[in-house]
Amino acid sequence: MDLRQLAALIAIADHGSFSAAARALYTVQSNVSGHIARLERELGATLVDRGRGGLTDDGVMVVDRARRIHRELDAIVADLSARHDQIAGEAYLGVIGTTGRWLMPELLTALTVTHPLVKAVVAEGSTSSLLARLVAGQLDAAIVHLPVDDPDLTVEALFAEDLIVVAPSDHPLAAYEELPFSEVAKHPLLLPPRGTALRRVIDRAAANIDVALHAQAEIDGVRLMCALALDGYGPTIIPATALPKGVPDELRRITVPELPRRVVGWAHRRRPGPSAPVRAVLDLLRELIAQTGDLQPGVHVGNVSPLLGRSLGREEATGPRRHE
Repeated sequence: MDLRQLAALIAIADHGSFSAAARALYTVQSNVSGHIARLERELGATLVDRGRGGLTDDGVMVVDRARRIHRELDAIVADLSARHDQIAGEAYLGVIGTTGRWLMPELLTALTVTHPLVKAVVAEGSTSSLLARLVAGQLDAAIVHLPVDDPDLTVEALFAEDLIVVAPSDHPLAAYEELPFSEVAKHPLLLPPRGTALRRVIDRAAANIDVALHAQAEIDGVRLMCALALDGYGPTIIPATALPKGVPDELRRITVPELPRRVVGWAHRRRPGPSAPVRAVLDLLRELIAQTGDLQPGVHVGNVSPLLGRSLGREEATGPRRHE
């Protein structure tokens, strides 16, 4: 098994055929076919479905590991380049959508100026999907909703943000600016699926005041929950950054004092540690959050680690407060 064989398999996975892979690798199709045939003989498995095109199940498994090998080789080159004050290479970064919307434009712009030879490859997803890809080696790091309980990952809290209730303008909750959680819980809600990080925070807050939540539907996607509320499907609980700039007239924002803040953080694998480009991205991320995080509505920068693992209400509810 050699790197050319793995590169050929990756090219077929990315481009769909032997001929397209050959063009991407600037070689002829017979070379690609030869590399794949030798790799299949060595592994004793069929990796490419010649009839339908694309990879077999065995091929998908092998190509996932092949990508990790190639990224590790790239990381070696990047780390050695960084020793000579030239950080270059790729950083595969996952980010939850709500954070990505306000943070990625600033991060990518600053990265171009500060480290022009570093290329960020960004994937958006839910915390659960991003962590799975991180552990599998498909991502170098991820910005996710904490807490993250995985001994193989190193985690750093970045900032906290308020959780709020949003409701369609024709919903009974829309008449109020502020409500106790016990009043909100009387209505069916769009909620994240059980077991997700955000749902655990919401359930703990409900348990603290001994109320039960009724899910109108469970949606694995914060921005989708916000969009459904905007379309009038029902009220939901979302992080403050999920709201678009300038709250649409079709939505009402309701403050619920018993809802805690959620903590957003950075996670990467302990071994192998992050490459020089990934470390450069993290350093830049810390600087940007320190400088601009508090300018985002509902975002709080500072020592947010104590919020992890606990459901902290900001104050006691004093009763309903209506929208004027």
